[in-house]
Amino acid sequence: MIIEGAHVVTVTGAEFADGHVVVEGNRITAVGSGPAPRTGEHTVVDARGCLLTPGFVNTHNHLYQWVTRGLAVDSTLFEWLTTLYPVWAGIDEHAVHTAAGGALAQLALTGCTTASDHHYVFPREGGDVLGAEIRAAQDVGLRFHATRGSMDLGQRDGGLPPDHVVEDRDAILAASAAAVARWHDPAPGSMLQMALAPCSPFSVTGDLMRESAELARELGVRLHTHLAETIDEEDFCRERFGCSPLEYVESLGWTGPDVWFAHAIHLDDSAVKKIGDTATGVAHCPSSNARLGAGIARTRDLRDAGARVGLGVDGAASNEAGSLLEEARHAVLFARLVGGPTALSVRDGLELATMGGAAVLGRASEIGSIEVGKLADLALWRVDGLGHADVADPVAALVLGSPPPLELLLVNGRPVVERDRVVTVDTAAIARECVSVHRTLLEKAS
Repeated sequence: MIIEGAHVVTVTGAEFADGHVVVEGNRITAVGSGPAPRTGEHTVVDARGCLLTPGFVNTHNHLYQWVTRGLAVDSTLFEWLTTLYPVWAGIDEHAVHTAAGGALAQLALTGCTTASDHHYVFPREGGDVLGAEIRAAQDVGLRFHATRGSMDLGQRDGGLPPDHVVEDRDAILAASAAAVARWHDPAPGSMLQMALAPCSPFSVTGDLMRESAELARELGVRLHTHLAETIDEEDFCRERFGCSPLEYVESLGWTGPDVWFAHAIHLDDSAVKKIGDTATGVAHCPSSNARLGAGIARTRDLRDAGARVGLGVDGAASNEAGSLLEEARHAVLFARLVGGPTALSVRDGLELATMGGAAVLGRASEIGSIEVGKLADLALWRVDGLGHADVADPVAALVLGSPPPLELLLVNGRPVVERDRVVTVDTAAIARECVSVHRTLLEKAS
């Protein structure tokens, strides 16, 4: 495939106002200015009037929440969680497959080619919910980084989750090892990888955090958890453990280049430095943070300190839009709100959505930029319409303007979106089933 005539933003610093990209199989084989050289048979995409970027990388989500949107919309995090836990306790394979299909299709429509999910709710009668979301990712066609999440600290032991949605620690560790053995593919070009992801300091015991870290490193997979999302969490950790959330998890082995935290909002200068010094990753979720009133992450400071920072849409119960493009916009705007207009540039926002996320997931050598040899995960945005045609800088048009139509989304060299329509699944049918599942879950919880 030849894509030519687009404004090509490689995210390596090079841009071509009238550029081309050549894809052979699942790899990029040429990038440059002007028309592409013709050798043999090619499908040619006329990309005049379009902006070509790397596909976006989503570093934090809870796909099952797509069917529980619009609840507890004016609540704090802890209030929101206590409202939603009884609803989430009713999920099963069908609910998760339906929800994941909807959430992943929406991510694709907003430029996402690689998605990571943090799944930590495993009802006793729910069936294979992790396998259900993996099947949905394969249906939609996105590159997928699943996590085997967990909770073992229920209300009777001082945690936040209801006791009936937590699991036994030994069972969690066995299931985690089994999930990695069953699904993790570390090969170059992998479409499916696994990580281990205990939920949070207020829903997981220290023993599980420590043993999960040891297991992940033994198995060669990454580690993920929520951290420093709210002041309530800060108070919880200081009261229960006598230290900050970061100090607590660091004592359990949870810093380093194989670890990434979701949110990481409430960090003092020493915590920012520690995350940077250890090359720990951060999934910045600005829309969810704003929806729950949690705060604004120190994105500029974290980047300057050396942390790997990407973007996440978070679960759709705290960000009903599920749009990764919106996260890039909000990341830039919120950083400027507290740090002034130079805190993050529009190209910084695009980098967070692409190379930043790739670095967080350990895939920077394969995705996140448009370079020869990298995987053909590409997003082609139409910016010659009313909303964008006269914006002088096409990257500003994408990041600061209204969401433009997505002309083409390639994942591993294969089309997933064409002319703003997902071509791999029936989104109308998924939407209808999402409504049915939503109603069923509310009935179960009542």
